[in-house]
Amino acid sequence: MSTLTDEIARRRTFAIISHPDAGKTTLTEKLLLFGGAIHIAGAVKSNKIKKTATSDWMEIEKQRGISVATSVMGFNYGNYKINILDTPGHQDFAEDTYRTLTAVDSVIIVVDVAKGVEQQTRKLMEVCRMRNTPVIIFVNKLDREGRDAFDILDELEAELKISVRPLSWPIGIGEKFKGVYNIYENTLDLFTPDKQKVSERVEIDNVDDKAVDAAVGEKEAAQLREDLELIDGVYPEFDREAYLKGQVAPVFFGSALNTFGVKELLDCFVEIAPAPKPIEAVERRITPDEEPFTGFVFKIHANMDPNHRSCIAFVKICSGKFERNAPYKHIRSGKILRFAAPTAFMAQKKNIVDEAWPGDIVGIPDTGTFKIGDTLTSGEDLHFKGLPSFSPEMFKYIENTDPMKSKQLEKGIQQLMDEGVAQLFVNQFNGRKIIGTVGQLQFEVIQYRLLHEYGAQCRWEPISLYKACWIESDDENAIANFKRRKHQFMAVDREGRDVFLADSNYVLQMAQGDFPSIRFHFTSEF
Repeated sequence: MSTLTDEIARRRTFAIISHPDAGKTTLTEKLLLFGGAIHIAGAVKSNKIKKTATSDWMEIEKQRGISVATSVMGFNYGNYKINILDTPGHQDFAEDTYRTLTAVDSVIIVVDVAKGVEQQTRKLMEVCRMRNTPVIIFVNKLDREGRDAFDILDELEAELKISVRPLSWPIGIGEKFKGVYNIYENTLDLFTPDKQKVSERVEIDNVDDKAVDAAVGEKEAAQLREDLELIDGVYPEFDREAYLKGQVAPVFFGSALNTFGVKELLDCFVEIAPAPKPIEAVERRITPDEEPFTGFVFKIHANMDPNHRSCIAFVKICSGKFERNAPYKHIRSGKILRFAAPTAFMAQKKNIVDEAWPGDIVGIPDTGTFKIGDTLTSGEDLHFKGLPSFSPEMFKYIENTDPMKSKQLEKGIQQLMDEGVAQLFVNQFNGRKIIGTVGQLQFEVIQYRLLHEYGAQCRWEPISLYKACWIESDDENAIANFKRRKHQFMAVDREGRDVFLADSNYVLQMAQGDFPSIRFHFTSEF
């Protein structure tokens, strides 16, 4: 029988984050390849077999070539159980990524060697910093022309505001890319541009070994020795404690597309990355090795399988052992629920699981019971915090274009809003539905998914709004007075809470000045 402590120690739950196009989905796929979870990489696109990447499975993602929903994948690697959460890089879906970061213990950031650190990466790094999440950086696309490795390290430190320590080092770049010296294990890996074959490793005692000259050429070998000397002079020794505290980021170099440098990253990762950590609930701190089960819903996804209109709630297990058919308490409703078909994921493929341990992500079929942020426990009343819904910045009226399909539209909007893709407000003045998002792309995704997954057609109508803010006050008269004065701009969200839709910054500031006893909130978590 495996004990709770053993199972926790072998879990590694992490997210891969990056700017769109830096190669995040490709890296995810290659990690799965090493875990034996898939046997053919997405890079194989011969005319006879067309296989798309396993982690981007929604129709719109295949068309656009971007990830818009977080996928969850688990596999075993050696003695470790690895759970990867692949996140959308596109900024319009940042909210999904922020929530995902609450469910992981560490993060791998992918950076394109030619483009360096981009804005979205900085933002996500701030979230990691807020939570002191340990970070490993993978500098990708070394087989293409890019910048000098030392320049990249300087930029990473300056832009991400974190100390770095290279644990592997490239020999040449682009056309001249010969391979990578693995500083962590003192080995040399030679690069052969082949998407299906893992590169060859040259056995050496240390970097001064003559075998290095024979493998990469004398000039390159001399340059490598010089670089490594410089690295030891400039960067302190790698300190695992500092990494676990989120103070230093190990850096690896490679080419995910060519499966190069990925195994080195994975081998070092499983060794140094943290096992599941304690999590703060509102009531107290929860450690993974407590016997009673606790977990929270960090994501809801509609239509994982287009043939069955099903929603799935993703639950991150925080402590204890999760068992199929065991009674668990749903804190928000106070009900006791049992789950007959909890699933574990390999992208779109799901298998029913009988048990799961802290750090694992379990999918639970959802018929409208769950909301993002819900807690499940063995009985104790706990609330996990830190799963925000942000105030939307773009708004449109949603109108039904096919009166025969109003039921489908209702259901579609309902389920997509449950996912947290966007937020729904009902205007109290004219009863019209308003969808609020943090980015333009989400409107397209909603329209596309309503049509293709629910058979409902909608059209968007413009509405000029600046911000939605939730209002509350201890003075009931002040709220009543405010709602009377601003009745054209009042709406309710799906929880029935009052939301003020300000049409300009000026109006918002005036309202805040005129009604000092009212609190204006810009996230729904208060």
